[in-house]
Amino acid sequence: MSLQRIWVDADACPKPIKEILFRASDRVRIPVVLVANQALQVPPSELIRSVQVSAGFDVADDYIVQQAQPGELVITADIPLAADVIEKGCFVLTPRGERYTADNIRQRLAMRDFLDTMRGSGVDTGGPAAFSHSDRQAFANQLDRLLARAG
Repeated sequence: MSLQRIWVDADACPKPIKEILFRASDRVRIPVVLVANQALQVPPSELIRSVQVSAGFDVADDYIVQQAQPGELVITADIPLAADVIEKGCFVLTPRGERYTADNIRQRLAMRDFLDTMRGSGVDTGGPAAFSHSDRQAFANQLDRLLARAG
């Protein structure tokens, strides 16, 4: 496995995760591209850049799907985006450190669709737990494993 680039679905990516990615980029010399529909501050680095796409539903996701290449890593919690880039041969890691793969993405999509249906019928399904230190640690550990395999 040779990881050429990391794409970040940056609109909803927690700041601590971006900071971990910036440090990893510098450490292993891998480009990181943050895609969002708003301007983002990124540290001065030839390896880190941000792309601002126009506002609109799934515009950032569509850009990532169009640009990401097989073998690249995509950071996202968006399950449909994850499914699309996995189909292209990309690796996917959520900001909470969960790996989405061809083996588990269909189940995640089915659960997401089920919960959407429940919410649409008025059922309160709750939301995700608050982002925690253990989520940040799980992300950092999983990222390190992926980068070690790539190196």
